[in-house]
Amino acid sequence: MKNTCDFLIIGGGIIGLAIARELKHRHSAAITVLEKESGPGAHSSGRNSGVLHSGLYYTPGSLKAQLCRQGAAEMAAFHDEHGIKLNRCGKILTPTAPGFAESMATLAERARQNGVTVEKIDERQLRELEPETRSATGAALWVPDTAVGNPMAVIHALAAEVRARGADIRFDAEVIAAQPRRRQVMLKNGEILSFGMAINAAGLHADRIAHMFDAATSCKLLPFRGLYWKLDPASDIRLNHLIYPVPDLRILYLGVHTTTATDGTVYLGPTAVPAFGRENYHGFDHISWAECPRILLSLARMFIHDQDGFRHQAWQEGRRAFKYKFAEAARALLPRLRVADLLPAVKVGLHPRIFDQQRGQLLKDFAVENSDHAIHILGATSPAWTSAFPLARHLCDQYIQCNVSPHANSATDDACVAPTG
Repeated sequence: MKNTCDFLIIGGGIIGLAIARELKHRHSAAITVLEKESGPGAHSSGRNSGVLHSGLYYTPGSLKAQLCRQGAAEMAAFHDEHGIKLNRCGKILTPTAPGFAESMATLAERARQNGVTVEKIDERQLRELEPETRSATGAALWVPDTAVGNPMAVIHALAAEVRARGADIRFDAEVIAAQPRRRQVMLKNGEILSFGMAINAAGLHADRIAHMFDAATSCKLLPFRGLYWKLDPASDIRLNHLIYPVPDLRILYLGVHTTTATDGTVYLGPTAVPAFGRENYHGFDHISWAECPRILLSLARMFIHDQDGFRHQAWQEGRRAFKYKFAEAARALLPRLRVADLLPAVKVGLHPRIFDQQRGQLLKDFAVENSDHAIHILGATSPAWTSAFPLARHLCDQYIQCNVSPHANSATDDACVAPTG
């Protein structure tokens, strides 16, 4: 097994694999993808909702707005090319209170600027499209191009394609230290790898990897857990489309909504409650006691300064940890929903939000940080899965050097060292 490569990609999720694919499209460089788990997409990439977002939510001019629409088209094409089922169901956004009429108008304008097909419909049209939902204003938005795919099927197909093109994908390969000047990383098993350029696409661990390279030192992960319930198949509620509330644009989350997976399961959620570890999916599992003080301090800072409407979010999302309060929020979309119609769901994810401690706020757009012989992809939250393919092209065009080769400096350089602090 080679211990040198031209490009070392840290992270075997959708972004890391999409970059490997793009690089292989461009030239015959030696590429190694490192994934600390025993398979690809074990965390955010494989646990997301699978929704191919249309792009109407994102501020015009932002990277998310620029990439999302094209990304959805390319992700749908990837499903078709590899025979992966895609639920082309469309989405309805309905206001759950009269005060959301202004937000609906803002979203319609963002959609226009971002090139997203959106139609404003009246109450009669809403009843015809989706009899189970309602509108507090008598109007709603119909987004026909939204679809739902299969994240894990995509990731496995993408990994197979990348391997077939000659890239080396290594599992159970956790990076624990780096020496940027020597262009080397050390793995948990003690192995040292040399690279020409490193690409940090580590998702929930992207900030830790960046700190090993002395980059993005003010950025720290602030994880939020997304919990779901699923609709009992025995319920008489039948949905034709995805149903979302018109969101409160003061906060960063879309609110409880429905997602019909490719196997027909209807999920409701997710929540957005603080997690206390990078992989704290359930209860006290994988709580990082060492990071808890920092996480609590960042949450307190956001609450005190009410960053991104955090006080309202904390009140709203905190209550939804209780089933009856969650059902209350879901009933704003589905009036006939009963608490008994909600069944526990195994599905749970973590939002890898990045908190910039220097600015005291969360990153809202995809962000890229340069360091010696490396780039670091931070804040790769939704719509990262949707946008993966054009995002990979953008990174290759703007940040990734093509003429690289691994080398080591003199033996007087320090060995690989782990970050401090």
